[in-house]
Amino acid sequence: MSINSSFSYLFFLKDSGVNSFLQNSPNKRYKAIKKDAPLDRASHPNNIQNIESLNQLEVFIKTSNNCPLKNQALNTVFADGNPSSKIMLIGEAPGAEEDKSGKPFVGAAGQLLNKMLAAINLDRNSVYITNIVPWRPPNNRAPNTEEILQCLPFIQKHIEIIHPSILVLLGGTATKAMLATTLGITKLRGKWYEYNSLNIKEPILTMAMYHPAFLLRSPGHKKETWEDLQKIQKKIITMNNENI
Repeated sequence: MSINSSFSYLFFLKDSGVNSFLQNSPNKRYKAIKKDAPLDRASHPNNIQNIESLNQLEVFIKTSNNCPLKNQALNTVFADGNPSSKIMLIGEAPGAEEDKSGKPFVGAAGQLLNKMLAAINLDRNSVYITNIVPWRPPNNRAPNTEEILQCLPFIQKHIEIIHPSILVLLGGTATKAMLATTLGITKLRGKWYEYNSLNIKEPILTMAMYHPAFLLRSPGHKKETWEDLQKIQKKIITMNNENI
């Protein structure tokens, strides 16, 4: 862990009020970020079912008129991180800072997410991050049911292409949408679920957690989040050991 990551880790623990943690185990290093080739509009499929790459998916989403949110947003916020990672984080929707930058989780919630990742020896280069909705809803409101349904094929295809071993759902909106449930995040967090894709044979292990933005408003829940992070760390260590 770098010096900056170490400080982030300590700050997160201090804010969370925890006094124990998993012992580190040697982890396999993740590959460096793979940069997508420049967008090629001429070669992208017109049907989402025929999409086979992130480049094609990004073009498809950016040229889609399926959701009215696109017309009010500054940017399409596609994703950030390492496409080769086996850990995929899915949030709700971009906020104002994300809308300006075109990247997910770059505001205050993103800074807290960075600390959360550092606490379990991860960073933005070792995970893959996106949202269920790629455009900012007006006034930072939560996306409504219709908007989520309009964008659901995007995230389903996104998961299919990344094919992660672990999905982390950040917040109630993402969790309800991906697990197709009406239960609240308080009841859903901290447990392992299985996400099933039509085009992936094995179910994907899925963990629901509080959204970093919620933790900024309700810091008393950080200790529960640390417990959830420990479960993810333990699962990663187990998977790495099985692949040695």
